[in-house]
Amino acid sequence: MIIPRTLSASLAALLALNASAAELASAPVEYREVDLTYSSEGVVEAVKQSTVSAQISGRIVELRFDVGDYVKKGEVIVRIDERAASQAVAASEAQVREAEAALRNARAAFERTKQLRGQNFVSQAGLDKAESDYKAAQERVAALLAGAGQAATERSFATIVAPYSGVVAARHVELGEMAAPGKPLMTGFDPADMRVVATLPQGQVAPARASGKARVEVPSLNQWIEVSELSFLPAADPRTQTTRVRLQLPAATRGVYPGIFARAHFTVGRAFKLLVPRSAILRRSEVTAAYVIDPSGEPRLRQLRLGEQSGPDWVEVLSGLKQGERVALEPVKAGIAANRPAVR
Repeated sequence: MIIPRTLSASLAALLALNASAAELASAPVEYREVDLTYSSEGVVEAVKQSTVSAQISGRIVELRFDVGDYVKKGEVIVRIDERAASQAVAASEAQVREAEAALRNARAAFERTKQLRGQNFVSQAGLDKAESDYKAAQERVAALLAGAGQAATERSFATIVAPYSGVVAARHVELGEMAAPGKPLMTGFDPADMRVVATLPQGQVAPARASGKARVEVPSLNQWIEVSELSFLPAADPRTQTTRVRLQLPAATRGVYPGIFARAHFTVGRAFKLLVPRSAILRRSEVTAAYVIDPSGEPRLRQLRLGEQSGPDWVEVLSGLKQGERVALEPVKAGIAANRPAVR
């Protein structure tokens, strides 16, 4: 008997669908002991974040970095015109040289006066005046040296260097603008040292402190991060009755930066919950469901009511599933298999 080509193709497609239904990846619904968590909204911030400001007046003559650039510690980021500061240094150095010359003359005069006093050619008052002039010349040199050092220090402020390695978050000036003491120049942060700041009700502080465990969820990145350290601030907000908590992120964390929304999940106990793999959940509009594999191996769509998410991979089931049932881990593939035409 000869089978038409179109019929053979249909049979092949049906056989393929049957095979795909039999090969659906599935997992059992089961009770597991998991952490009881309390979730709180938070925000990512940098431990090291600072704004570098000008310390002298002058025109900005060089901007070596822009927003998003990585800067190493000690690299020059901004230069201010230092000609006025250099002239002040030169003037101070000239005054120091003048005072040192006067000091040499005062020392010589004092030495001569001491010799003459020993021969009774000058009075004691003359010796006292020569000694006083000598000491005054010494103090003037010391004062001018301090002034010269201050002028040199101010000239060094014309070259602004990075206080630590990090990323430029904002640039507050443009090339050619005038800088003034206190004017912000650049803002930067260290991406290797990040944390999340969240708040806890006072009733949850004790169990969270006792467990010392927490995880951070970053919804925008679909990422869960284990917290390396918890720090409870020793003060509470009297209006909201909450305590701020800092959750230190590991140094290897990538993709997060200051201002990102995060959700902190504090461990406050342990409990047994009926869990289903998160990948098995199908959400369509307001419907939450999963494909349950029946005894014949066919996927059947069943609506669920879910509880809290338990980590990145599991979700609590409140109703719709029983322990021991199996759910398809690929809902889209299971839906195709469930809607295939029946074989006659």
